[in-house]
Amino acid sequence: MSAAPHSTSTDNLGRALAWMVVSGLSFAFMAATVKYAGDLHVGVKVFFRNLVTLGITGAVAWRTGANPFAPTPHAWRLVLRSLCGFGGVILYFVALGDLNLADASLLNKTSPFFVTVFAVFLLGEPLGRSTVGALAVAFAGAALVLRPSLDVSAWPAVAGLVSGAFAGMAYTLVRSMQGRESPNRIIFTFSLFSTLATLPVLIAVRPDPTPQQWAALVGTGIFAAGGQYGLTFAYHHARAGRVSVFTYLHVLFALVLGFVLFDERPDLFSLAGGLLIVGAAVWVHRAGRRRKAN
Repeated sequence: MSAAPHSTSTDNLGRALAWMVVSGLSFAFMAATVKYAGDLHVGVKVFFRNLVTLGITGAVAWRTGANPFAPTPHAWRLVLRSLCGFGGVILYFVALGDLNLADASLLNKTSPFFVTVFAVFLLGEPLGRSTVGALAVAFAGAALVLRPSLDVSAWPAVAGLVSGAFAGMAYTLVRSMQGRESPNRIIFTFSLFSTLATLPVLIAVRPDPTPQQWAALVGTGIFAAGGQYGLTFAYHHARAGRVSVFTYLHVLFALVLGFVLFDERPDLFSLAGGLLIVGAAVWVHRAGRRRKAN
């Protein structure tokens, strides 16, 4: 895949971090609403997750006068990003059905490792020593968060891990479209693709949600939109290999929500892991500032 020369890309880590916080909070609440939706079919949950986002992005396109269906030489990037994102969401929702919020979020957020690898080969981004070290520290913290409750069956854990690989490829493709496609069009295409892909499931199972489940389904879509916008803007503001470490903020937010909403109590291992993850994020941020100062 070709990409724009690195020297022409913006690289504002501060803005990227702010958008990652928005994204992390939104995705953590999305995960909570997915669990709250209970035993509804995973395809139904994914449908509503994307239907709300599709409506929001469609309204933005209409208001700004942008045509999301206009011909583009980057159509294959949009479709491939949508396919990878769709696979990641399906597998992540499967994991959320059997794991607690923190564990499922952690496995999904192995995506920075995949982003780092994909960005080197697909975007030609350098792999700095500070990034490698920070990712190693973040992974150590993630392992501490996961270790106390690693008593799940193999399939949900594997699904969560593979969802991270799909997400990593999707995020790398988002970065490759910086300056080529608008963030709203990227999200619109992904949402349209995922909505159409799960529509047959909705028709086949004919769900009958309770009022509480309806609220959860709508909430899933709203929070997914916030998370998707935050994530897309973050990857437009900084190199994929640098910004990817901040996706671990989602794990911390999920840890807190799991405790508050579902009484999933973190222990000392989880708290220590959280500190390592935050420390790794600060490390990358300061390293980036020192490079700019020099």
